[in-house]
Amino acid sequence: MKFLERISSFVGNTFAIWVVLFAVLSFFVPSGFTWLAAYITPLLGIIMFGMGLTLSAKDFKEAFKRPKDVAIGVAGQFLIMPLLAFALVTILPVSKEIAVGVILVGCCPGGTSSNVMTFLSKGDTALSVSITAVSTILAPILTPALIYLLASQWLEVSAGALFVSIVQIVLVPILLGLLVKALLKDKVEAGVKAIPLVSVIGIVAIVTAVVSVNVEQIAKTGLLIFLIVVLHNTLGYIVGLGLGKVMKMGPKQQKAVSIEVGMQNSGLGATLAAAHFNPLSAVPSAIFSVWHNISGPIIATIYRKLQEKEENR
Repeated sequence: MKFLERISSFVGNTFAIWVVLFAVLSFFVPSGFTWLAAYITPLLGIIMFGMGLTLSAKDFKEAFKRPKDVAIGVAGQFLIMPLLAFALVTILPVSKEIAVGVILVGCCPGGTSSNVMTFLSKGDTALSVSITAVSTILAPILTPALIYLLASQWLEVSAGALFVSIVQIVLVPILLGLLVKALLKDKVEAGVKAIPLVSVIGIVAIVTAVVSVNVEQIAKTGLLIFLIVVLHNTLGYIVGLGLGKVMKMGPKQQKAVSIEVGMQNSGLGATLAAAHFNPLSAVPSAIFSVWHNISGPIIATIYRKLQEKEENR
C-alpha cells in the first residue's frame, strides 16, 4: 500500500505531463485510443465517486460558516466563465460545434485540481474545497440552464437531458462516495490515498479519447481552439481575482476565488459534449484539461511568490 501511495503521489504531482503526453500520443496514433470513447461516461463517474470519498461534512459546514465567501466563489464560477465563453465565441470565428463546446466547459463547476493549486498558492484551501463542493452539487441545475440560455442559438439544447446526465454521472457518484465514507469511515482511508492515481488515469483517458476521435478537426482548428481556451482560462483567473478584490476579500480568499473561477471540471464538459452534441464539441474541454493543468501550477507559483515577496518587505 505504501508503494501505491508513492505512485499515486508521483502521478498526481506530474498530472500535467501525463495529460500532455497522452494527448500528443492520441493525436499521432489515434487508432490506439479511439476505443476509450465508449468509456468516457463511466470514467467520469469513477472520478466523481473518488471526489465523494475525499469530501467530508466539514467541507459543507464551511459553506454555512462563511456563506458570503462561498457564495462569491460560486457566483463567480457560474457567471464569469459562462459569460467569458459566450463573449469569446461571439467575437472569434468558430464553428457552431466549437462555440457550444467552449460555452459548455464554461458552464461546468470547478475542477478538483483547483483545491491543490489553491494549497500550492498558499491560498484559502478550505474555502476552495467548499466552493468546489457547492458548485458541483448545484451543477445539475445551473449547468443545463446556462448551456440552454447561452448555446441554444447554435445547436439544439435539451436542458432536461443534460440535467439527467449530470445527476447520473456527477451527483449520484459523489453521494455514493460520501455514503461509503460515512459507513466504512477509517476503512476507506487507505483507498482515498490512491484517488489521485485513479483521477489522473480517468482524466487522461477522457482527454485521449476525445482527441483520438477528432484528429482531423483538431488539425484544422486546433490552434484557434487552443487560443480560445488559453484566453478563457487566463481571463477567468484575472477576473476571478478582481472579483475577490472588489468584494474586499482577504489575499488568501482572493487567490482561492481566482483559481476556482479559472479552473473547470473539463472532464464533465467533455463527457456532456460527447453524449449530447457533436464529438467536435468535446475538443475545447479536452484542450482545457490539458491547458489548465499547465496554467494551474504557473498561477499558483506566481501567487505564492507574490505573497512571499510581500512578507519579506
